[in-house]
Amino acid sequence: MPELQQPQSPQSPQPSQRSQLSQQPPQSPGAEPSAPTSALSPVVPPVLAEVVRSGFVEGRHRGSLVVLGADGAVELALGEVTAPVFPRSSNKPMQAAGVLRAGLDLTGERLALAAASHSGEPFHRDLVRTMLDEYGLDPALLQCPPDLPLDPEERETYLASGAAPDRVTMNCSGKHTAMLAVCARRGWPLETYLDPDHPLQRTIHRVVEDAAGEPVAAVGTDGCGAPLMAVSLVGLARAFRSFVGAEPGSAERRVADAMRAHPEYVAGSRRADTWLMREVPGTLSKMGAEAVQAVALPDGRALAFKIEDGATRALGPVLARALTLLGIEGPVVERIGRAPLLGGGREVGEIRAAF
Repeated sequence: MPELQQPQSPQSPQPSQRSQLSQQPPQSPGAEPSAPTSALSPVVPPVLAEVVRSGFVEGRHRGSLVVLGADGAVELALGEVTAPVFPRSSNKPMQAAGVLRAGLDLTGERLALAAASHSGEPFHRDLVRTMLDEYGLDPALLQCPPDLPLDPEERETYLASGAAPDRVTMNCSGKHTAMLAVCARRGWPLETYLDPDHPLQRTIHRVVEDAAGEPVAAVGTDGCGAPLMAVSLVGLARAFRSFVGAEPGSAERRVADAMRAHPEYVAGSRRADTWLMREVPGTLSKMGAEAVQAVALPDGRALAFKIEDGATRALGPVLARALTLLGIEGPVVERIGRAPLLGGGREVGEIRAAF
């Protein structure tokens, strides 16, 4: 019988190189790449998480991670942290700040929902409908695709009730409602609110660049249909840090404060972002699709990472380990980091951080 492979020790960080995409000139807000480009470094990134089953390492998730100190300087860089990536929904705080800069006066739960990837729970759906009514908007104006609740438990309940995929239920519906609302207030076209050249999207583009401290490297289309701005992981961490440290009353600080005060509207009842913002006061946290995560602490320290293969199952263990490196410990970190593997209905292994 062959001997089982033992879990490997964390790998050393790989040298970083600029990616093909990072060598491209910044795209204009309305531009799509004319040919396929890649944000992946030609250097193989380090292993950030291991899949360990019955003591055997059966898989690995590689990626890149950056940690900023309280002064904004890079304290830890694993992999390629200066090449642009699509932050996906980790961009939502910047999009919400753009809505405020454009002239919509949102506060509290409504502002948190504007920055949300909500779980599709009843209180999320109810508030989206309330906001649509408040601004005289027909739900049919939403250009996010119809979808089921993001949360698996809520999805089962939703389907059992006989409900069908709906635009209001889609996790980005709060963001889209806020975008429509500010366009209605400003007299901007509603039909083209997702066009990268729309006045609202140009405002958001500027907010992203201001917060990240770097030019947007490329503009794509997110899963919900909204324009998606690429920045580096350093830029993403810097953006979250800037929101936490922004002047009270500014658009950025208002978004950060609303998200931290109402984290259940940013995510949901059973989500890591909610747990972290609720149990570690002053923390700003937002995940994105394709395994992106950004966090800022109230003292100015921040982190951002992306799992290269987009495996969201590695998010929790990597996030928990990064938080530990920042000195954040306790039950909430253990809860976020727990990712058991099952065999025959019982726990036989785990996904764990490898750095």
